[in-house]
Amino acid sequence: MKKLGELLLASNPAPEITMGNYALVRAMIESGTRVVTSYPGSPTPEIAEAIASLPKEANPLYFEFSTNEKVALEVAFGAAVNGHTSCVFFKSVGLNVAADSFVQLSMMEIIGGMVIILGDDPGANSSQNEQDNRHYARLSYTPLFEPASPTEAYEMFKEATRISREKRMPVILRLTTHVCHAKEKIAFGPYQPITCDDTPRFDPKNGPYWPITAAVFPLKRKALKRLQELATYAESCRFTRVVDHRNPQRGIITAGLPYYSLLDSLEQAALKPDLLILGLVHPLPRRRIVEFLRSHVEVKILEELDDFLEAQIKAIAYEEKLSTRILGKLDPDEWLGEYTPERVDEILRRCWADLLPAAPPKAERPALAPVRPPQLCPGCGHRTAFHAVKKALPPETITVADIGCHSLGFLEPYEMGQVLLCMGHSSGTAAGMSLFNRTRPVVAFIGDSTFFHAGLPAQINALFNRHNFTLIVMENGTTAMTGHQNHPASGGNFREAVEAIPIRRVLEALGVKSIRECDTYQEGKLIEMVKLAIAEPGFKVVIARHPCMLKFTRETRRKGRSLQPPVRVSETCDLKKACIADFACPTYQFGSDGKVFVQTDLCIGDQSCRQNCPTQAIVPSTTTEKPQ
Repeated sequence: MKKLGELLLASNPAPEITMGNYALVRAMIESGTRVVTSYPGSPTPEIAEAIASLPKEANPLYFEFSTNEKVALEVAFGAAVNGHTSCVFFKSVGLNVAADSFVQLSMMEIIGGMVIILGDDPGANSSQNEQDNRHYARLSYTPLFEPASPTEAYEMFKEATRISREKRMPVILRLTTHVCHAKEKIAFGPYQPITCDDTPRFDPKNGPYWPITAAVFPLKRKALKRLQELATYAESCRFTRVVDHRNPQRGIITAGLPYYSLLDSLEQAALKPDLLILGLVHPLPRRRIVEFLRSHVEVKILEELDDFLEAQIKAIAYEEKLSTRILGKLDPDEWLGEYTPERVDEILRRCWADLLPAAPPKAERPALAPVRPPQLCPGCGHRTAFHAVKKALPPETITVADIGCHSLGFLEPYEMGQVLLCMGHSSGTAAGMSLFNRTRPVVAFIGDSTFFHAGLPAQINALFNRHNFTLIVMENGTTAMTGHQNHPASGGNFREAVEAIPIRRVLEALGVKSIRECDTYQEGKLIEMVKLAIAEPGFKVVIARHPCMLKFTRETRRKGRSLQPPVRVSETCDLKKACIADFACPTYQFGSDGKVFVQTDLCIGDQSCRQNCPTQAIVPSTTTEKPQ
């Protein structure tokens, strides 16, 4: 089996089992994409992982992690209006960050072509909500493909690129978590490297590229005209198809991953409904939908999240005066979560009680293990930071969280961060909470990647408007939560080492007067710094720094080096439980004998816990981990 990079660049590869995110990179290469940009966010980071696997000397793609999604989209747009086919990808809520520029794209003349890959997240597997980004397609007059499998993701990307170049407009490829991460045997097309023309092709005459008042109506008419042309294309789109089970009584219209869950469910059905599977979900193929509705007595609309298809299809049926009974979401539960085969079974039984056999009685299950909350990693500097900060803050303090690994500070026993909206919100929200507030200190947290992503405007605002709160920057040197991508303070970008942009220097340049910093393992020092900061008026910053220990341990093991030996609990332990109840490192556990012990396969030997044992019962072990 070939290595990933070799497979993605092979001229005529044999079919291979490939993840959806990896298949997209092959589609980029085959379609002649030149520029790819992103800000990391699940479920899409593996696209960058696949690009990183390509040999540098043969890599046809320029790739960068930009400072945030808006910048990533703008870099891709700039490349595309200069004649280079581009792609930008990010997770569902990343489009919110990019939206201010995104909604203008359909009015622009994008001569090189541009595809936007969205990783939507039904079920909120790794997101603060499960927003349905299909609505953005309607809002912005942008066509949207929705693949159901890795093969369709690969094929639809190439088709989206072709349309984008031909129509000079953006095209969305909307994936959901399990399409991104599913694996399937895919037969890739041929690829031969070509010499690309790097001549800049930007010409203002292709515009206007100024969506000001005088130009808005002509530009909007252009966007609507293109979308109407795509509506004609939708009628013959090869990804939209009918599965005819010769059942004029019942039909189902669906799209994306729910189609495959539906196939699983219908294996039990004696008389299967006919199916209309949509590939291009905006604009909809009106004629094909009308034909399908007209030829069935009842039609169920099966779609995850919102009633995006249902509302439009019902409107079409009304306008066409059709008598078909259209069954949409019949229960509030149908608006929530992923449509797994089990969920689709329930939905179909609710819709047509006689379609599937009665559900078998649920088997008796053994008692489930207790629910395990997410944990900060052993040795994580955020743990020592929260442990120290909690000791420093008066009980009436208001704490504001942000997005990152440090969001877990909300959980017991730290309970740091009582409010959370989105990346970079903490400084702005904290500023608002400080207004008319003379009795309760306000403390905000932010990670180092988020500091550059979306934190700076609110921090400038805090200086400009003299807001009174303390900001704690949780600096671990990487974008840890999404897979250890670099950021401007890391000292390297995706391709090479670059000069780091230190957070302290940025704050000093902005004019922040009160800045303190220390390693989070120095808990006593951090406690004192936080106490001093909250006692001062105005905007104050404490930089709580420690390298991401998950990244550190992985890199250490890859180099064949040993970690420090794990600690152990000595006989002086009197079960005050500080290591478990207060510090909460997952390496400490209760044994069947009622004593505390160290799970040595978790402990990394960092010894940050020793300072917090009231009886000094945590001591170094003599066992050294063998290199892995």
